[in-house]
Amino acid sequence: MKEVSIETKLQVFDDVSDLPDNVQKLMASAAEARDNAYAPYSKFKVGAAILLDNNEIITGSNQENASYPSGLCAERTAIFYAGAKYPDAKMLIMALTASSNNQVTDKPIPPCGACRQAIAEYEIKQDLPIEIYFMGATGKVVKSNSLANLLPLGFDRSFL
Repeated sequence: MKEVSIETKLQVFDDVSDLPDNVQKLMASAAEARDNAYAPYSKFKVGAAILLDNNEIITGSNQENASYPSGLCAERTAIFYAGAKYPDAKMLIMALTASSNNQVTDKPIPPCGACRQAIAEYEIKQDLPIEIYFMGATGKVVKSNSLANLLPLGFDRSFL
């Protein structure tokens, strides 16, 4: 037997105001998208904004459904729309923010597993890492230079 260690490096910013100007703008777009979320069941609203290499900003918010599996997370709403509308554009930066009507969300909230897998697909497709910034409604912001930091040992087309 051999033991293997996997290390992840992330950057943590104390506040949105500590982010580069372009990321502050992107996070503001994510917050606006979050405010448009349809979350009558969970009361948990998420917004995503993606900066493409053509300078377009694509946003998405979570969209719930009484039949829970039929809803869609903000990250996948945005990434699938970007892939459909601009199939040749590269996704450079993704900003995520989440809030809850039930509790204060002041800790960074990362993408769920399904969203990580979807983001990984596009990162592999474009052969370029996607910087991901995530936060709650307020507080610290975490930056990952690549989805691979959030999903080590990911599943991709090389296994098929």
